[in-house]
Amino acid sequence: MAEGLRERKKRQTRQYISDVATGLFLERGFEAVTVAEVADAANVSVNTVYNYFPAKEHLFLDRSKGVVDRLSRWVRGRREGESAARAVLRELREEVETVSPRVGLMEGYARFMGVIEASPALRSRLWAIAQEVQDDLERTLREVTGAPDGDPVPSLMAGQISWLHGTVMTAIGRRMTAGGKPAEVSRDTLVLLDEMEDLLSDRVLNYAVRGAD
Repeated sequence: MAEGLRERKKRQTRQYISDVATGLFLERGFEAVTVAEVADAANVSVNTVYNYFPAKEHLFLDRSKGVVDRLSRWVRGRREGESAARAVLRELREEVETVSPRVGLMEGYARFMGVIEASPALRSRLWAIAQEVQDDLERTLREVTGAPDGDPVPSLMAGQISWLHGTVMTAIGRRMTAGGKPAEVSRDTLVLLDEMEDLLSDRVLNYAVRGAD
């Protein structure tokens, strides 16, 4: 269904407020900027800001929805004969090989991570997002395997598979913050992915194979 005028204007307003807030946070730091100052700079009311963003942290980490269901989307889109873990490994490698900004391989990412590192509130929110990623993946694994609620295996597998994503994102963030260039960080991260895959058991690597009986 095509996006209506009302929905498009709301999306554009949300994006504009987020862009203004991000600029202020990058310039002055997250803790030094108030929601009232963001509203003033964006020429909207404080209530309007909160209509789009439930908390100040969401103004900076405004694309968390796309991150929370990322692993689930990769698992649902796994190929015939491909397991959940191998699908995630493949997708991560593709993102890293193409030096994708979606995994932080871009100029300016160090400034973005610097704002997070300097803010306890943002670090806490980032941790919460990681937990949401794992919880969302667990629900997906239960669905695609038909596992009952009392079965602990989907939870355990979600933890193992989420570890891949979380470790890669952390490694990229640290290297970029230390002054690494996207291309060189990409090469090093591909080596890291190979090492991580070697650490996974056969049970993890062969869990939730698409098309398996």
